[in-house]
Amino acid sequence: MEQKKRKLEFNIIKDDPTMGHKGYGVGSLSLENITPVMLDVEEGEAWIEEQAMHARSKTERGVKYVKDRSEFPEEGAKKYWVIWVAVDIKEDGPYYAGVTACELLINRPARRGYKSMPEHVNHMDKAMKGKVIVHNMDAESRKVLADFLKSHDEGMWERSSIELKEEFEK
Repeated sequence: MEQKKRKLEFNIIKDDPTMGHKGYGVGSLSLENITPVMLDVEEGEAWIEEQAMHARSKTERGVKYVKDRSEFPEEGAKKYWVIWVAVDIKEDGPYYAGVTACELLINRPARRGYKSMPEHVNHMDKAMKGKVIVHNMDAESRKVLADFLKSHDEGMWERSSIELKEEFEK
């Protein structure tokens, strides 16, 4: 008997982490409303990758990361984008609140990878704060990401801000 594959969904805010009280936990970040999306530039394909939240996606595993990009062997490397998508809810339903993209380079033959961890952390934070940073992506990758977000949930795309949609058209 064939098992059905679980469809991955975007995380939507579930609970108030402080449960209404003003004491312990106030000011802590909840990652319940952020979802990592991976985009393979070469293949022009995007997918939700839950393990990327902790840098443990299938794409990221099995390589040693170099801290300096000049040490990264470019020949044979493949480029990916790790995209942080924050979802929020307004009266008429959930929407894409923040979207930020970070570069990820993987060289499987050399078993090396490069990514800027501070950039990934800062971009995740910015997505959670409702910022849109996709101008650093190439035009084709932005189109692939926009198509992915639209096809995943047209309603969420429609409810998203005009500023968010305009960033994908630049």
